[in-house]
Amino acid sequence: MIRIGIYGYGNLGRGIECAVQQNSDMTLVAVFTRRDPSTIKTVFSGVDVVSAGSVADYADKIDVMILCGGSATDLPVQTPELAKLFNVVDSFDTHARIPEHFANVDKEAKASGKTAIISVGWDPGLFSLNRLYAESILPEGNSYTFWGKGISQGHSDAIRRIDGVVDARQYTVPVPAAVESVRNGENPELTTRMKHTRECYVVAAEGADKARIEQEIKTMPNYFADYDTTVTFISQEELLEKHGGLPHQGIVLRSGSTGANKENTHIIEYSLKLDSNPEFTSSALIAYARAAYKLNQKGDSGCKSVLDIPPSMLSRKSNEELFSYL
Repeated sequence: MIRIGIYGYGNLGRGIECAVQQNSDMTLVAVFTRRDPSTIKTVFSGVDVVSAGSVADYADKIDVMILCGGSATDLPVQTPELAKLFNVVDSFDTHARIPEHFANVDKEAKASGKTAIISVGWDPGLFSLNRLYAESILPEGNSYTFWGKGISQGHSDAIRRIDGVVDARQYTVPVPAAVESVRNGENPELTTRMKHTRECYVVAAEGADKARIEQEIKTMPNYFADYDTTVTFISQEELLEKHGGLPHQGIVLRSGSTGANKENTHIIEYSLKLDSNPEFTSSALIAYARAAYKLNQKGDSGCKSVLDIPPSMLSRKSNEELFSYL
């Protein structure tokens, strides 16, 4: 049994707890929280909830720690720190900062002999793999990724970190004309702003400066500055009523050509439609937790991305059983 720990208990942490139940080769040891453990109600009864300050006491009791913090401020600190003690997996999703995050985690994981896999989920994650596969197969062409319409956990979290924000949901919305142009094989040159818009629904604290909050959102680098962004202030009740779910979806497209004169056009399309973004992301994290455990058992340490992991490492099936997929 692979012994799993959950560090952070929000939507993603609850998703991990549920996902462990669907994997017969895993068991959940404990949930770690920065809040008062007595205030945490887990999905299933009998789960140990422990103060994050006591995490070092579990260094020999957990095989893989799955980190469920936010990418804006939590994971850049938590993942390298916990890689000193555990094999770790995170869902760091600030694309522009992945090389920096990778280097920081790699240093600590190599020093401790642990295995870390970062930026696991669907993008970065499964979409990263599909971009690589498609571009390798069709080297002459263009790749496009469209996200949504759906709620981004990372972007919503980034808004909630702004002073004066009580709660928030952020929808990423593809521009329909851009998607259609790609599917038609037109190979358009699209800027970031031409591919998506962002819709933000924000609950502000009483007396908060809404103009300042809106300006901070729209100018936030790596999140909103490069997009046409709308900010709508609503009540907490309206947010929960109309935006209480966490759906998402997305598409990776590769438009490429083959032949002596590039006369034949091919379109590769991979898509996901998710009722629950955090639960799906949790399921991906669990699969890569298995890979981290297997790699470490083989003596492989340091930081990895999803691009480094053989697909067979994700499965609980034997190599003989995996031949059925061929």
